[in-house]
Amino acid sequence: MSKKVLVLEDEENIRSFLVINLKRAGYEVIQAGCGEDALAEYHKNTDVLVCILDVMLPGIDGYEVCRTLRAEGYEGGIIMLTARVQESDKVTGLMTGADDYVTKPFSVAELTARVDALVRRMGFHNVAAEVIQSGPFHLDLRARELRKNGRRVDLTQVEFALMKTFMQNKGRALDREELLSSVWGRDYSGELKIVDVNIRRLRIKVEDVPASPKYIITVRGFGYMWEG
Repeated sequence: MSKKVLVLEDEENIRSFLVINLKRAGYEVIQAGCGEDALAEYHKNTDVLVCILDVMLPGIDGYEVCRTLRAEGYEGGIIMLTARVQESDKVTGLMTGADDYVTKPFSVAELTARVDALVRRMGFHNVAAEVIQSGPFHLDLRARELRKNGRRVDLTQVEFALMKTFMQNKGRALDREELLSSVWGRDYSGELKIVDVNIRRLRIKVEDVPASPKYIITVRGFGYMWEG
């Protein structure tokens, strides 16, 4: 399997540093200095596994690149690079379709570990054939596909991993730490809020009325549970 990573960063010294270290980690790196170039590179390399997108850019910013990629059906991993520290900015990135975010200045070892974790999500299609059924949902682990009432629901890699964890634990309350470990990896060093925001995004896709969920239920003061 190709291990391509797209790096969008307008500061050349930071971009070069990322490219060198990702190549050392075994990745083929495609780079872009602006949002327009990033989308053009993606169209030439649709097998990219992970996109690392700087938020603050002239012209098309990282948020808009993220929205466009998801709108075009990209299901790979997306990590946002941001110098912003406000809670709303982090949530905005996740709600536009990102799977994770890293705040500048960052450790390249940490960023590489985040990339590795997302790439591991791509391994789901290698599992033995298995379909998990729950209510109107059919989760095909081999095809890496979710259907609701027979209609495909487009999911990112992280959203698929969340659905897999939920549907394999129907009726059991899962705390945020368990979900974080299961989906993002035991060595993930990010914040717990990433669980809440991704579940909010997942509810938009799977719930009939996202504001009144009947499948992904909040367990107050603890975490979440799949009712099915």
